[in-house]
Parts: sequence; C-alpha cells; structure tokens
Amino acid sequence: MNTEELCKYSDSVNELLARYGVKFGIYKNNTFKEQLFPFDMIPRVIHQKEFDYLERGLKQRVAALNAFIKDIYGEKKIIKDGVVPEEFVYSGSGYLAQCEGVMPPKGIYSHIAGIDLVQGKDGSWYVLEDNLRIPSGASYPMIARDLCRKGLPSAFEKYYIEDNRNYAKLLRRTMDHVNTGGHTVILSPGRYNAAYFEHSYLAEQTGAHLVTGNELVVENDWLYFIDYSGKKERVGAVYRRISDEYLDPMNFNEESVIGIPHIYDIYRKGNVALLNAPGNGVADDKGIYYFVPRMVTYYLGEEPILQNAPTYLPYYEADMQYVLEHFDSLVLKDVAEAGGYGVVFGSKMTREEKERFIALLKKEPRRFIAQEVIDFRDINIYEDGKIVPRKADLRAFVLMADEPLVWKSGLTRFSRNPDSFIVNSSQGGGFKDTWVMAE
Repeated sequence: MNTEELCKYSDSVNELLARYGVKFGIYKNNTFKEQLFPFDMIPRVIHQKEFDYLERGLKQRVAALNAFIKDIYGEKKIIKDGVVPEEFVYSGSGYLAQCEGVMPPKGIYSHIAGIDLVQGKDGSWYVLEDNLRIPSGASYPMIARDLCRKGLPSAFEKYYIEDNRNYAKLLRRTMDHVNTGGHTVILSPGRYNAAYFEHSYLAEQTGAHLVTGNELVVENDWLYFIDYSGKKERVGAVYRRISDEYLDPMNFNEESVIGIPHIYDIYRKGNVALLNAPGNGVADDKGIYYFVPRMVTYYLGEEPILQNAPTYLPYYEADMQYVLEHFDSLVLKDVAEAGGYGVVFGSKMTREEKERFIALLKKEPRRFIAQEVIDFRDINIYEDGKIVPRKADLRAFVLMADEPLVWKSGLTRFSRNPDSFIVNSSQGGGFKDTWVMAE
C-alpha cells in the first residue's frame, strides 16, 4: 500500500480517535483545556536491524540509570569517585532526601522509562532526554494502530510489522514482577489530568483497577483498595501517575489532596511497590543527562552504544566559555522544564534577549544546559492534502521486569510548524505510529 492510499484514511481515523476521546489536556493561564492529538497516517518505519541496535543501546542506558539511582540513594560511589559532582546531584529538583536508604521491591527504581531520541540526517541516533518520572505516550500509538488495523487490514497482511499491541502485556509483566501481594492499580489524579485518557486506556488493557487517591487507604501497614460496595482488598502494586510531591501528604507536600496518607511509609517497609519509584527524578534532570555516558562506563564497564546530543554544562568553566563563544549556534534548555517549555535557540534571540539570558546563565549556571542543534532527519506527514516534511523525534519505551523489555514500537511526535524543532504535544505537535519492520 503506497503513501497516497494511506492518506485517504486520515480523516476517518482521526474522527474515530476523537470519538474514543483520544485527547490530552494542558493548563494555560490557569485554565484546563482538552484538545485532540492529531494523528498522521504515514508511519515512521524502522527496519529490524536498526531497531536491534536501538534496543541494545536502550537496555544499556536504562540499566545504567537504574544503577545510578540506586547508588545515589545508597553508597554514593559515583560521587565519592568524582564522576558526578556532589553539588550537581543534590541541588537538582528531582533529588528527594526522603528516599535516602530506601530500597524498592526487587531493587528496581525506573520500571517504565521513556527515552527521547532523534535521528540526524546522517542516520545517527542521539538521545535527547531520559524521562524516568512519569513518562507518557504509549497509549496513543497503541489505539491508533488498533484502529488502522480495523480500517486497513490489507496493510498489515502485506507487510510484516511487529505487533505493538503487546505493550499491555509488557506493562502487566512489569507490574506483576514487583507486586508484593494483592491487586494492581493505576493511580490517577483524576479526570482533569492531562494524560487521563492514557490512565484509563492502560487500566483497561492491563486489567488493573483505575483509582484515585480517595479509593486507597493505608491500614495496619498495608494498602487497600475500596471497591464500589465499600469492601477493602489489599493492593500490592501501584502504577502511580501522580508526581512525587503529591503522592503522600504525610511525607511530601502536606497540601496534597490527591495522594494517599502514609503510602510512602509502607513503601519504605517493602509492603507495596510503587512504579515508578519516588525520587528517580534525580536521574532525569537535563543536567544529569550530561553524565549518562559516563554512568554506562562506570557502572557497566562498557562503551555507550547510544550517544547524547553534543551537550555543554555552563556549570563547568570551560563549557561556559564555549557556550558564550558559540551562543548563536546552540539551543539552551532549562533543566527543570519539560514539555518543550524552557527551550530557546540562541540564533532566534534579539540582542537584548541574549544579554538578559547570558546574565541569567552566569548567575545560575546549574540551571541550564546547552546543546548543538541537531538537524533532525525530516519525516513526511500528510497536511492539507499534501505530503510535506517535518521534524520528528521518537519516544522509545523501556520496561524493567525480570529482564529489560524494549517495546517494538514507540511514539513518534512531529512538529506541525515547518520552522520548528519542538515536537511536543503541548506545543501543538502531532503523532504517528512507528512500524518496526522485519528484514
């Protein structure tokens, strides 16, 4: 089936996605707004040999990140050996002192990782970000693929495409691996969360209970789910889709009304598994990202398979000098921001904006990283009746169960603006399916 034939079904598939409520929400000016996540029918195609390379690199990277988190909240060898600066770790917003000395069930911290990659025009892959707190997005290509299978069965009969419907099985395997005994639940902040569609969809696909904080209670050092009749049943694993600070008002933000009092206390005792583990944001700080290749060598004794985008830390004097000398050719990122926010291109600033930014950079060097602008490989999309090229990234999902599991699919996000490198949904981007093709 050629591209033109696929594009004929674009409107009908997007209409079905709208009917199924495939949306994401954003808060802007203190107002919650839901909007559709535009789907493009032309898939991103990755051949098996290339995906095998990505899979090896992703497994290696996530193994190193898990080792780093365990070390930081444990022996801190990587700090003692001077590989990562102590100040750099403890000043990051993702570090939580409450997690010191706490070992999660089976020793796994990052159960579900979303690793964002881009492919340069020379074919080389680069990691842009490691998302280890609450990475989202797997549900979108899952449901889009399902609808495309129903509407275009011939495309999937003619070509051998890895079946992405197994993500639910991989996620269930991951949750069951660390379950301490009892039900598995997906904890959502509720209907007005930006990713509520995904929470409900994954609950349906995995057979887990979809719950909010008021449906869970801690009693006698165990966690219980309260069903519709008031009956309490024990919970052994919580795939939580709420941030660390709102998880437990007795241990984190006392003003939280969506968390469960004392859940962190019983987690510390090993009586419930929390996926992902609290505190693992220490490893997905954009500044810590700089050190991940070193982590691979330090913890695994291996050369990194996947490379970072060329990155500079103004925290270091030599890097600061480089950034100041090459400011116009770099992209600057605020390490605490996400969703495409806090990203600025030196070449697009006015003289006054540059002066203000450089003054802030010198004042708060730990707050920013600088990267070379990678010229992403363009991917075709269908827009307004035409096939046009746009920049795109790939969010690959790695799950840690009894072994590392890489989903043979992924979320490909693209910019709808021909002049933009920012692909995030919150910035108006769209998504497409990722086909891993057999040789």
